[in-house]
Amino acid sequence: MPLFLKFIVMSDKKIISIDIGGTKISGAIFSIEGNMSHFTKLYLNGRYGDEAGKLVIELLDKLISDSGKDINKIHGIGISVPGIIYSEDGTVWAPNIEGWVKYPLLNTIKRYLNNSDIQVCIESDRTCYLCGELWQGAAKGSENVVYIGVGTGIGAGIMLDSKLLHGFGDIAGSVGWMALQIPYSEEYDKCGCFEYYASGNGICNRAIELIKQSLDYQGFFSDKVIEDITTKDIFEAYYLSDPIATKVINKAIQLWGMASANIVSLLNPEKIIWGGGVFGPAVKLIPEIYKEACMWAQPISIKQVEYLPSGCSGEAGLKGAAYLVLKHIKYGKQI
Repeated sequence: MPLFLKFIVMSDKKIISIDIGGTKISGAIFSIEGNMSHFTKLYLNGRYGDEAGKLVIELLDKLISDSGKDINKIHGIGISVPGIIYSEDGTVWAPNIEGWVKYPLLNTIKRYLNNSDIQVCIESDRTCYLCGELWQGAAKGSENVVYIGVGTGIGAGIMLDSKLLHGFGDIAGSVGWMALQIPYSEEYDKCGCFEYYASGNGICNRAIELIKQSLDYQGFFSDKVIEDITTKDIFEAYYLSDPIATKVINKAIQLWGMASANIVSLLNPEKIIWGGGVFGPAVKLIPEIYKEACMWAQPISIKQVEYLPSGCSGEAGLKGAAYLVLKHIKYGKQI
């Protein structure tokens, strides 16, 4: 088929993109040109195991219906998962979804589709976030870039010399386990030292601990139900100079700076992009994080790198998952 005719045929097809999180699943339809439509969101509401898998299928079914109820109009499906996708068999480990330990997500999707012509590309959320930035965000045109996603947990998508890094066991980028403080504590067993203090969950949990320990505390949280406090509340209190919020966020800034300094010294990227739900409210802190990193990092490489906020307005995962399908169209394989 002539190239221009092939493009016309392909441009009529759509890409379905799904971004699975620890609490919700988002989805959208993308054109080949990169335009997004039909954004939709479903909440897990405690679903786990196969029930969480059924919710993914429910969302996928809705998006296929929204695209015109013609499965032949779907070129491919890109899926971002909050954990590890094992490339050898398409199974998933997602620590925030109970029962997703070697969960057969790829086979679940393929059984539902029953159409071998539809390409299914699954990647870790950290890699998808980076791909979204490469396609339509702050990493466009970059060859050496690290995306640090700070949300419920912390992960990094890494591209070096235009190659996405996956590692021997597809676990590369699990920076939440970076060792940044001594001595070791068993509290780090579940999520790692970095994530314990500087993830969204970590920030919230550390603040709640301090509030409970401070019997004479009089501040932003004095009239709040402790169990209802959110990470968003911690940042609101921080910007109002609440002493507990200040202590917790300053600790996070220190560790974000140290961790990113280690990444800069090891990998020498041209850009570090900060995203995820926390960078939201924490985006104003990027200059302070860079200042902290300058104290720790290799002195030449830290001057070569830019610290930037995400350019995808919270849609990096969806855009990145769709980008994976586009790359498969171009190269016939996942990047």
